[in-house]
Amino acid sequence: MSIDAESTDSTLSTGLEADRLLLGRTSTAERLADILRSRITEGFFEPGSRLSEEAIGGALGVSRNTLREAFRLLTHEKLLVHVLNRGVFVRRLSAEDVIDLYRVRKLVQCAVLREITSPPGDRLTEVEAAVAEGEDARKRQAWRELGTANMRFHQALIKLAGSPRVDELVRGLLAELRLVFHVMTDLKPFHEPYLERNREILLALRSGDGAAAARLLAGYLDDAERQLVEAYRAM
Repeated sequence: MSIDAESTDSTLSTGLEADRLLLGRTSTAERLADILRSRITEGFFEPGSRLSEEAIGGALGVSRNTLREAFRLLTHEKLLVHVLNRGVFVRRLSAEDVIDLYRVRKLVQCAVLREITSPPGDRLTEVEAAVAEGEDARKRQAWRELGTANMRFHQALIKLAGSPRVDELVRGLLAELRLVFHVMTDLKPFHEPYLERNREILLALRSGDGAAAARLLAGYLDDAERQLVEAYRAM
């Protein structure tokens, strides 16, 4: 193993060791996949990076078989790819993937908001927390963290549907979407303007105007899609 590979594995191990407690003694491949999916959503793994069985298995204290099953689940979700005789890699997406992801997001997320016809009250707690998290990240100029807060904002919006199946569907979409964000070389001008738009959506929801929130979100998603597709095509 090269010195660079050893350094990468050491960094990976340190970053994942805190997640080991989430597995506990009743670890399963599904729970391990949840952890790795969350890490992808947070931008911890970059597209094209190789996932070391030794580093991840050692950091999380899981068997090679359990890890491989988790990799298989995430490959099925199009987050990872297996390359024969080379290993497992974080997937690289294309402009066509971006267009399809946003097509699904607009269909599902906007429909959830349109169903809201009265103030959700305490159900907005997670949405409000995600906006506050984004504001804190902006104050610290932590732009990748602002991107993570934005992902949590959208996950919280989906929870308003009260459907575990819809929640699971969009959680996978957002993890896949995070792999797209790496195409943006400067994260500040990409993520920062959407924080104000998150607040606008939150205000519409507080008043119970789901139709207005859905219109705001549709425009928001159109603009984000356009920016990302343009960035891909400029590569």
